[in-house]
Amino acid sequence: MENKNNVTEFVLLGLSQNKKIKNVCFLLFSFCYIVIWLGNVIIMISITCSQLIDQPMYFFLNYLALSDLCYTSTVTPKLVTDLLAESNTISYTGCMAQLFAMHFFGGIEVFILTVMAYDHYVAICKPLHYTVIMNRQKCYAMVISCCAGAFFHSFAQCLLIVHLPFCGPNEIDHYFCDAYPLLKLACMDTYRVGILVVANSGMMGLVVFVVLMLSYILILYTIRAYPAESRSKALSTCSSHVTVVVLFFVPVLFIYIRPAVTFPEDKVFALFYTIIAPMFNPLIYTLRNMEMKKAMQKVWCKKMFLVRR
Repeated sequence: MENKNNVTEFVLLGLSQNKKIKNVCFLLFSFCYIVIWLGNVIIMISITCSQLIDQPMYFFLNYLALSDLCYTSTVTPKLVTDLLAESNTISYTGCMAQLFAMHFFGGIEVFILTVMAYDHYVAICKPLHYTVIMNRQKCYAMVISCCAGAFFHSFAQCLLIVHLPFCGPNEIDHYFCDAYPLLKLACMDTYRVGILVVANSGMMGLVVFVVLMLSYILILYTIRAYPAESRSKALSTCSSHVTVVVLFFVPVLFIYIRPAVTFPEDKVFALFYTIIAPMFNPLIYTLRNMEMKKAMQKVWCKKMFLVRR
């Protein structure tokens, strides 16, 4: 088959074609996007302007908040504007750029969550060696490794899609450009490409999820001998991270671990890891964390005092 591409733009069908539902979704997701920005920016400023930035846990949390902002911003603004537009189109180049950016920032988030789990494991299971293992130089190296790993994942994902021929139709039954809906539109047999996409996204997500769960099983095994107060503090810290991991990974695995087919429900599940998880991450990490609450009170009360003067 001749590998040519006749499609210059794609039509995003979005979440619904019903006008009333689109108006409700516009208000809801606009509110969610504002909350995401406020929550994550407050977390980043509170950590950066306090002594928490010296602790590896909050150092990584700062980058998680940044990746949340970048990740959701690749999808949400386009979704919100499309809910008010009559025709929801995206250029071929814009579609490929969105695909790359989404998997790049999503990959960073996945790897940052993994690094945070490792930080918790070291802090709880090897407390005497914590400062040596998690020194600042190694923390920076871990963040750079997360970005590099996410880049290679995203580059491979886009490389598989960008060489596919698109001859029409050009309607994507989704609210953003993703691999599976694009495979469905390609005018060639995509079975082998689909397997590679599953291996790249699905298996990566599954392996990381299993590693994360194993790390917390080891942590639970270790803290069973701790005094009640220390055990309660360790469980409180880890439960926040586990909540974030489950909220993000369960819908991701539902979509990417299966063969390259699409279902109408995929759009609803995608909302969990593109909008809902980034919105709840700041709430989960602040409402259950006393150190974070104290840092926020100190930083923002000081800022308000300076403004009043």
